Amino acid sequence: MDDHAEIKEFLASRRARITPEQAGLPAYGGHRRVKGLRREEVAMLAGVSVDYYVRLERGNLSGASDSVLDGVARALHLDDAERQYLHDLARRAPAPAAARRRAPARRLRPALQYMLDAIGDAPAFIHNERQDLLITNHLARALYAPLLADPRRPANIARFIYLDPAARAFLPDWDRAADDIAAMLRGEAGRNPYNKDLSDLIGELSTRSEIFRKRWAAHNVRQHRTGPKKLHHPAVGELELNFETMSLSSDAALTLVIYTAAPGTSSADALRLLSAWAATQDQTEPDTTKERNI
Repeated sequence: MDDHAEIKEFLASRRARITPEQAGLPAYGGHRRVKGLRREEVAMLAGVSVDYYVRLERGNLSGASDSVLDGVARALHLDDAERQYLHDLARRAPAPAAARRRAPARRLRPALQYMLDAIGDAPAFIHNERQDLLITNHLARALYAPLLADPRRPANIARFIYLDPAARAFLPDWDRAADDIAAMLRGEAGRNPYNKDLSDLIGELSTRSEIFRKRWAAHNVRQHRTGPKKLHHPAVGELELNFETMSLSSDAALTLVIYTAAPGTSSADALRLLSAWAATQDQTEPDTTKERNI
């Protein structure tokens, strides 16, 4: 991604969504030629000169202090994920050629698989920054059977959502899932713009999915740490689950995800059925889903 263009498009898109009324400014009559706030209004709200804000929105965040960035974030009503993304964009610097090459695969510690296997009553898995499903326990393999039906490894959640027709049946709220995954990839690209594997995935999705291109162009960023998840599994039907995520302190690029169902609900019963179904699958099929490299 071109850094200056990325900064310009992000700030302009955030400015366009804020009305003067939302910003606490008086609503003057007459026709406004711009959608949302004017640059001079953002500058006033952020406490910087108009010329300085224009420079920022043209893509030059070099030397911008944290206080200036926070002022712009307040003026544009950025949420926590968007604020972090703005800071990430400001801290990006040209990387040496070595940093732009694909990093060699690293071996996942066996203890991570042991940990997942010890979580016997809940689907649990670990993914990396580009949403590759790296290692799973038996319930997660069963839960994500539609995703894992594609033999390509490592299985990728974003590729499944945008490129596999089965995703729309598996994810009842497909539009929200598509929004979330594009926004998470956008945030990760801001943190690590020279991750070649991530760039390759974004390029593949952009080439093969017009829907992804439109969502990517929206410049939304989002954190997805906890919340509800609705799934329709072909073997056990509807599931209403809750998910929790946590970064692994030993490797910040890895995220642990655990799904649970409220006790006494039909979804809890469905998870028990899924466990029984998973046992039959494990007996009849070789396990090819436990990825060891990242």
